[in-house]
Amino acid sequence: MEHIAFWYWWILAGILLALELLSMTFYLLWIAIGAATTGIMKWLAPGISGEWQLVIFAVWSVLSAYLWYRYNKNRPLSKTQQTLNRRGQQYIGQMFTLETAIINGQGKARVGDSPWLVLCNENLSAGQKVKVVGEEGTALRVEAC
Repeated sequence: MEHIAFWYWWILAGILLALELLSMTFYLLWIAIGAATTGIMKWLAPGISGEWQLVIFAVWSVLSAYLWYRYNKNRPLSKTQQTLNRRGQQYIGQMFTLETAIINGQGKARVGDSPWLVLCNENLSAGQKVKVVGEEGTALRVEAC
């Protein structure tokens, strides 16, 4: 394996990065970092044996994945990331104007560019300001301001 040139490792890293871009899984990135680092080490020290190249590759692949895990574990998610697929929860605490009156507990409010079904325990007239206090399925639970 001593005949493996440093640029073979870089080609492997490039292929792994291309596959990472296609898969968007974040798994192949760490292996690509290991391959690129092994290529750098082989370039700096051309006499590295094949066994040591494999050891460097394995160590850097595992080390980069572990360091990312540690970094990401200590970062709290922002409120936007926590409610990414729960759009209704993003509106809790915000105020909107009723588009239609709330009669028998249901009405509509304009939220951004679309109307949302709103639920309230009291009847309110159109044009009144309401505050979002929760969500129930695809409806927003509101109260009068």
